[in-house]
Amino acid sequence: GAAAPPAVPLARLFRAAAAPPVLVAVPGGNKKRKRSEEGEKVSEDQSSSVIQEPPVKAKKARKKERSEAEKKLSERENALEQADDDEDQKLFQNKAKQKKKASQALTKSVVNSAAGSTVKQQKRKRVSDETAERRTVFVGNLPVSCTVQVLKSLFKKYGQIQSIRFRSLIPAEDTVSKKVAAIKHKMHPNAKFINAYVVFKEECDAQKALKENGTEIASGFHIRVDTASKTSSHDNKRSVFLGNLAYDIRDDAVREHFHVCGDVVGVRVVRDRRTGLGKGFGYVLFENTDAVHLALKLNNSVLMGRKIRVQRVADKSKAQKSPDLSRASKDRVDKKKNKEKSCSNDSFVGEKATPLKKSTKPKRLKPVPRSKPGKNK
Repeated sequence: GAAAPPAVPLARLFRAAAAPPVLVAVPGGNKKRKRSEEGEKVSEDQSSSVIQEPPVKAKKARKKERSEAEKKLSERENALEQADDDEDQKLFQNKAKQKKKASQALTKSVVNSAAGSTVKQQKRKRVSDETAERRTVFVGNLPVSCTVQVLKSLFKKYGQIQSIRFRSLIPAEDTVSKKVAAIKHKMHPNAKFINAYVVFKEECDAQKALKENGTEIASGFHIRVDTASKTSSHDNKRSVFLGNLAYDIRDDAVREHFHVCGDVVGVRVVRDRRTGLGKGFGYVLFENTDAVHLALKLNNSVLMGRKIRVQRVADKSKAQKSPDLSRASKDRVDKKKNKEKSCSNDSFVGEKATPLKKSTKPKRLKPVPRSKPGKNK
């Protein structure tokens, strides 16, 4: 019942919309009449105009009414259309949001499941890595010309070898990767040695292979054989730290220099991964602790034109618990540092004193604002 009344005015408005063609036809009729009047030469222009005027005025009035109604209608229609558009937009946005949420939820679930799987994989990998590491032997200071066959023939007597992989390769050019350099045998001309990892099928075989440590595989190449796992024991009591080494130094040059002190178990010059050049420091591991005392006497001795530094290797775990007597010199250095610190503390107190002067300034300034209101009075 409520919907019926607006239907009537709407129908009128639609009629109004159909009016323009009627209005267009009216002037055409006038022209026709004018033509007929001209043909008949009847001077009834005034009467015809008198007759015609009132309907024209009425039409104009109607036109105005209609146009107003049309305006209202168009406004309503526009408003309705806008409302519809807004609703559509809202719906679209909501759908988009829902889709986004759904996709996010999906990705999250996928990521979570992937993360879960990766965590599991990582755990498995760690376990497998640890077991593999125990079966792996690190072989250092091999000549560049060394091949898989050479290593196999050296280590096969200890047990079945699973794999051999070379490391510390320095490519001839920066653009060539280490893998390509290894395949094409395009090594840097300065590269004198490479390292390798030999993986055995049994852990006990890897332990037996450690006997090969220190063997001379080629002239001037005493190989260093060690366990690849982190549990490998580097006895600090039987080792010395070397500093100020030449960058292009070879392990065997260090071995020869310290051979006088006692049997050398291993030499390790710390090198840059990319260039293979030494970083200027390294370690020597001896068979006995007695050799360390003799090695310390070689402090400031010249090796490859450089005065090398020879020091004891500080045990980190012990250094935290109790200071050793052997490091009395270090304690002295520490005392010096403490003195420096105390000086710095005094200077710091001085620095603290400067803000106090600043704090006294506002007190002096206080009477100035007080005097101002007095002047105003």
